[in-house]
Amino acid sequence: MENTLGLEIIEVVEQAAIASAKWMGKGEKNTADQVAVEAMRERMNKIYMRGRIVIGEGERDDAPMLYIGEEVGICTQEDAKSYCNPDELIEIDIAVDPCEGTNLVAYGQNGSMAVLAIAEKGGLFAAPDFYMKKLAAPPAAKGKVDINKSATENLKILAECLDRSIEELVVVVMKRERHDDLIKEIREAGARVRLISDGDVSAAISCAFAGTNIHALMGIGAAPEGVISAAAMRCLGGHFQGQLIYDPAVVKTGLIGESRESNLERLKSMNINDPDKVYDVDELASGETVLFAACGITPGVLMEGVRFFHKGARTQSLVISSQSKTARFVDTIHMFDQPQYIQLR
Repeated sequence: MENTLGLEIIEVVEQAAIASAKWMGKGEKNTADQVAVEAMRERMNKIYMRGRIVIGEGERDDAPMLYIGEEVGICTQEDAKSYCNPDELIEIDIAVDPCEGTNLVAYGQNGSMAVLAIAEKGGLFAAPDFYMKKLAAPPAAKGKVDINKSATENLKILAECLDRSIEELVVVVMKRERHDDLIKEIREAGARVRLISDGDVSAAISCAFAGTNIHALMGIGAAPEGVISAAAMRCLGGHFQGQLIYDPAVVKTGLIGESRESNLERLKSMNINDPDKVYDVDELASGETVLFAACGITPGVLMEGVRFFHKGARTQSLVISSQSKTARFVDTIHMFDQPQYIQLR
């Protein structure tokens, strides 16, 4: 699957990032999202595959979406029988967030990117558009920290695993009212907190790379993005756990369904019979082969954002594979309409 789709999925996230970056700083978050969606859909429909979106985007904000259940790829087109060989057909599940951090793009802030994860059919957890309690940590702490433990306990374990003092640890937490107590506990334990306004996929993945100065992600964020984060962490050998949050009183910002009871009913309808189950990376991204791809829209810890020059652009992407056990940083120059010069840096 990697050999067939590797380069193509890079181009999918690149095209989404370029389209969205043109709206950077213009205060139009829905437009930045919409153009990323359209660019991602257009490029995916040129790939020789039969893909199904299992995690889409936009439902929560009533924004444009690649909707759950949508089929993408050349072999989903009406005349597919004329050029698609069923014996060599690749059927995959896809999780997408064409513009992760729409507010970051709209207001010209760091950390937004176009992301997707793919696996063979049935290889990604079809998370509802709820919230998820998350814990991400470096590979050295995999299976040792635990989402059921307190932040203080996990920081002690993490410090031992990394041979650091707690005071040397940095924990990323999304700046939300629901996290006030968590932030207080982390600080009282002695660790430092890096607050973010949006975009926790990048923060989760950064935990797996030494040198990012991010050692853990804690707190509650969107469940679909949790699956995408888990796919990357599965490939990188990092620690990731997620637990669905279905009670609006916990997140304090409202949920699809707007009541605990209706959300529980929705989970049952999705055959999720244990709503409090804690999922690890192998359950959230269970596929035999998992691929993750991201392209920076605005500058971030892992990647540069899109940089435009006259009749061209430069992008930086990250592609991670469980098959080849690689993490590739791809630097690409895109030439539009015969540029008169190519910007190297």
